[in-house]
Amino acid sequence: MDLKEIQALIKFVSGVGVDEVEINQKDFKLSIKKNPAQITTAQYTPVAVQAAPVAAAPVAAAPTPAAPAAPAAEAKADNLITIKSPMVGTFYRTPNPESPVFVNVGDEVKPGKVVCIIEAMKLFNEIESEISGKIVKVLVENATPVEYDQPLFLVEPA
Repeated sequence: MDLKEIQALIKFVSGVGVDEVEINQKDFKLSIKKNPAQITTAQYTPVAVQAAPVAAAPVAAAPTPAAPAAPAAEAKADNLITIKSPMVGTFYRTPNPESPVFVNVGDEVKPGKVVCIIEAMKLFNEIESEISGKIVKVLVENATPVEYDQPLFLVEPA
């Protein structure tokens, strides 16, 4: 299994709301777990068949708290642009615990400037700004899990 297949699997798992997927091949083992505190003992075989019943409760519950935050912030300033997570993983504002944060509220960003890191499967992915502007709000706490397409920062375009 190559990196692109693994990333596609991560996107699929986050999209259908499955909490855990495990793949065992003769010389390869892959386990993807989301929200480990909520996982109950269950067998998912095959994933596509079992995904729909398992996804009903978590999908309905998860977006409810996140949804009001973004529209409320956008209602205050319609011109704000959201930097969103391109993947599922753990959000970090610093490259390591001793370093300063990549960006703070009020900092100017330009395309290509690293704004955070998202760790996915022990890979640390630098997330770069695709726009120029000023950081207005950081929407995620450091070292917390994020979902695909989850808003991370609000930016006032320059």
